[in-house]
Amino acid sequence: MGRYGEQLWSPDPAAPARGRRVGVYRPYYPDPLAASPPALPRDLLSRATAIEASIRALRGTATVSLERAAGFLLRSEAIGSARMEGIRVAPQQVALAEFAATAATAATTATAATGTAIEGFSVSAREVAHTIATLRQAVTDAAQGRTITVNGIVDLQRTLLPEHPGIGPRTVQTWLGGSEWNPLDAAFVPPPASAVEGLLADLATYASDGRQPALILAGLVHAQFETIQPFADGNGRVGRALIHSLLARRGLLGPAVLPISLVFMTRSDEYVAALTTFCHDGPPDSAAAHAALRQWFTFFLDAAAAAVEETRRFTVELAALRRSWDVRLSAFRNRTTAFRNKPWGPSMSDQLLAALPEFPVLTEVSAARRLDVPPRTARAAAEELVAAGILRRRQIGRGTIGYLSREVSDLFSSAERRLVASRKRS
Repeated sequence: MGRYGEQLWSPDPAAPARGRRVGVYRPYYPDPLAASPPALPRDLLSRATAIEASIRALRGTATVSLERAAGFLLRSEAIGSARMEGIRVAPQQVALAEFAATAATAATTATAATGTAIEGFSVSAREVAHTIATLRQAVTDAAQGRTITVNGIVDLQRTLLPEHPGIGPRTVQTWLGGSEWNPLDAAFVPPPASAVEGLLADLATYASDGRQPALILAGLVHAQFETIQPFADGNGRVGRALIHSLLARRGLLGPAVLPISLVFMTRSDEYVAALTTFCHDGPPDSAAAHAALRQWFTFFLDAAAAAVEETRRFTVELAALRRSWDVRLSAFRNRTTAFRNKPWGPSMSDQLLAALPEFPVLTEVSAARRLDVPPRTARAAAEELVAAGILRRRQIGRGTIGYLSREVSDLFSSAERRLVASRKRS
């Protein structure tokens, strides 16, 4: 598993007097994985295989296709990951920021795509939207069978933290908790910077191994990565993105992801406790080491199973929401002659409804592009959905009207409340 070492801390001369302490701290050196990964008991291996089967079964049993739900699942995972970092942002703000980023990519700048810059979201929402794009690309790359490399892991950090000055393996000692000036009272001290590159190379080699069940591989890589803390910043986000890369590499969910960070976020105390126990000080074949490994994997597999169940619930709720929209649209048409018998009505509106879980923010320009019709036709279809009480109209930039689905965003909040309540009951 690993061992704790001892290092003498020499204070930074620039530190204030209270921070200039000299003393011994204990960095943790995890054992390399590639040459001799830890042996897991049969019951954990069997459970991991069973959960993987339930993940694959989602493709055949999901009420809404996973391709249709992929954008929603990515958004839920990115919001959950951000909340693990203490960043709380409303799901609808994230949807707005995601729309702005997509529009900018489609036409170089959001101004060119929509007539003006998209407004109404925070810097934090923009960061979460960036995480969504990064996860989408990471899953796509991994699904193509690309080998996990150190450069690929660093690229994940670079894309998640595009403006961070310190990209790549850290060159200084870091620590978690305690004083900002020294690690003497830290809750956890990862290995010294001199050990990071070798451990990260070993991790990449092990992550490319195809012999173990995907969930076992993902769980061990994640725990080892968080133990190494190879970067000065972004370790949590990169470590969680690696889970999805490894699962996608095995073809478990295609373009979709499990909202596992959403589960981690609602069980954060258990998550920290399991990772802390994972850093066992002693031989890997000892009874205490096996107990530590079991605690981590019990938590990780529980979280994966909960994420599978949430994915299934999301597809059921999205299907129910779609039926509700169909009922409202039909009722509106039955009582309103102005929108009846339009040649574009059912087909255009139905196509917009199908796209809403992945694209809960639209403009006439983006809707026209998606439907391949003139903007005027797309606007008429969106206005019908507004009149039917499905979309709401909102100014999202100077001279730009957006069409937003609040109900799609609310599904994330419902899931969060449900997971929190389930933990309180257990």
